[in-house]
Amino acid sequence: MAKMKLYYSPSSPYARKVRVVALLTGLDKKMDMVNVGLTPVAPNADVDKHNPIGKIPALSVKGMDLFDSPVICEYLDSQHKGRKLFPRKGRARWVALRQQAMGDGLLDAALLARYEGFLRPEDKRWPDWSKGQIKKIDGVLDQLEAEAKSLKGKPGIGTITIACALGYLDFRFASHDWRGKRPRLAKWFATFSKLPSMKATVPPPA
Repeated sequence: MAKMKLYYSPSSPYARKVRVVALLTGLDKKMDMVNVGLTPVAPNADVDKHNPIGKIPALSVKGMDLFDSPVICEYLDSQHKGRKLFPRKGRARWVALRQQAMGDGLLDAALLARYEGFLRPEDKRWPDWSKGQIKKIDGVLDQLEAEAKSLKGKPGIGTITIACALGYLDFRFASHDWRGKRPRLAKWFATFSKLPSMKATVPPPA
């Protein structure tokens, strides 16, 4: 297989998803990692060449550019012969995709809250906007606590996404005590975080 090139940032939770999948499938050995820095107000020209949306992660392979993280992860899962992280069919597939959607939805809200409080000039910040995003985060967390039993088992795309989302909360929202009322989710995450692929992709100190 032709060498793949992944445009990523160590602090990006979406890129972390891809990196975890690459490690779990052994495809990291066939991937060149290009560390780039960008924000919505400070784009990166190299990334723009490979993703018209201007976001990371972006994967360049066989003359084709793939984005965003769900697409890249599913592509990687099609390129190895081991246990699939995307179930092929039946209820298991829809459960995994739904879990991925919850994890990505949590991340979307967290990123919007982060940008509002970090990138937007202080005099232009909208507190109700941030509260609305935190409400979404807590809604997903409560649902995950209720469904914590379904997260157990071997890693799949759903649980990988959720774990990367929880890791991002620890990284950027350390003061938001998401564990306090969600002991089952916290216990599951503590175990999942011990996977070598999760340890290898922990974001650098904030």
